[in-house]
Amino acid sequence: MKVLFITLGCKANQYETNAMEQSFLKRGYDIANDSDVPDICVVNTCSVTNIAERKSRQMLRRMKELNKKAIVVACGCYSQVGKDELEKMPEVDIIVGVNDKNNIVEIVEKYIKQSEKIEEVSDVMHEKEFQDFGTTTYTELTRAVVKIQDGCDRFCSYCIIPYARGRVRSRDVDSILKEIEAISKQGIKEVVLTGIHIASYGKDFTDEKVKEYREKYGYKGDYIKFDPKDDLHTGGFRLIELLEQIEKVTDIERIRIGSLEPKLINEEFVKRLANLNKICEHFHLSLQSGCNETLKRMNRRYTVEEFEESAKLLRKYFKDVKLTTDIIVGFPGETEEEFNKTCDFLKKIKFYKMHIFKYSIRKGTVAEKMPNQVDGKLKEERSKILIELSNKNEEEYNQELIGKVVDVLFEERKKEYFEGHTKNYIMVKVKTTENLQNEIKKVKIVRTENLETYGKIIN
Repeated sequence: MKVLFITLGCKANQYETNAMEQSFLKRGYDIANDSDVPDICVVNTCSVTNIAERKSRQMLRRMKELNKKAIVVACGCYSQVGKDELEKMPEVDIIVGVNDKNNIVEIVEKYIKQSEKIEEVSDVMHEKEFQDFGTTTYTELTRAVVKIQDGCDRFCSYCIIPYARGRVRSRDVDSILKEIEAISKQGIKEVVLTGIHIASYGKDFTDEKVKEYREKYGYKGDYIKFDPKDDLHTGGFRLIELLEQIEKVTDIERIRIGSLEPKLINEEFVKRLANLNKICEHFHLSLQSGCNETLKRMNRRYTVEEFEESAKLLRKYFKDVKLTTDIIVGFPGETEEEFNKTCDFLKKIKFYKMHIFKYSIRKGTVAEKMPNQVDGKLKEERSKILIELSNKNEEEYNQELIGKVVDVLFEERKKEYFEGHTKNYIMVKVKTTENLQNEIKKVKIVRTENLETYGKIIN
């Protein structure tokens, strides 16, 4: 039987899709491509916005249209928080929650036997252990995504994800190292560490677990427990210790870190990070707004002044660092003055690239009931202003590269060009007939055009 997977949302979802695909392969199923007529359709859904949920429903309906006899499975975040809505959809045969994906093959085979709608959605809010998929090496990409953490306890006022993913749960260090080493033995050169809030990695480890890890991996002296006020700087075995061990005991060539919270970035963290040779010099710091008043309503736990200090530290220790971010425009109560503060702050920081999102009401969040919702037309205008600023920044940074030599990990061919990324995540295109997939080459940048960067191989 052929199984088609559709993944919506974040890199954590992509990782879990890879793991589920591997589970089906081990049981003798085939993974379908876009041209196949699938027997089973699995949609790994997203619930980060109402729009994401609508796309999830649309995709589920489309899957049934591909083959009316196909078994359609909804899994992931929307299944977790929107199961009542999914139960009403005749197109959906199976609903699988966030913490039930490990058993997806068994759940599907149970449906095949009984042909009755199945709902497997456990209470993720009471889950305390990280659900480990084991060593996931199935990937179609040059870089592999590795999930190190799940859950979030930040409760930003616009976000439903803590309710979809539950509390912070960190993956066992040995399991992470084993998976990354297995990936490197496949010849894959880069891993992307992902999770729902990876800055919280290690926060949930018990004293006994921390002592075990510190002794095993050679960290001497006492450790400081996580501050009860939620300070991300403290903790006995944190993200930085994990990164140090990945560099030390695995053969992977590049380590890329997913989205980070600015409060994690202090001098100690960045100084130790800069001592690692495999860390990619690209950091995505979620800002969301450049105005303190707006940040407070969002329940973001930092100020623009703290964010600016984090950016300065990264630029101090990493010469070629590129910073990217997310910005929400039109958050409830965002006045013209607040938006202008955000614009001024973004010009000051000058990110390489900014992902701009127009705020949309998310049912079940605090922000849903906030007064002074911003008009859609105004949100569109503000979005265009920030997109233009982002494009201007990207073009200026790319222009600075002309004449420089960079290392590019090539990923795929697009017509006559092969393209790949530098360590600081700049996409570079090279015109060639060679198959450069998964090779790192020195490339001299010769021109930029329409936010695209072109070069020629010099080795």
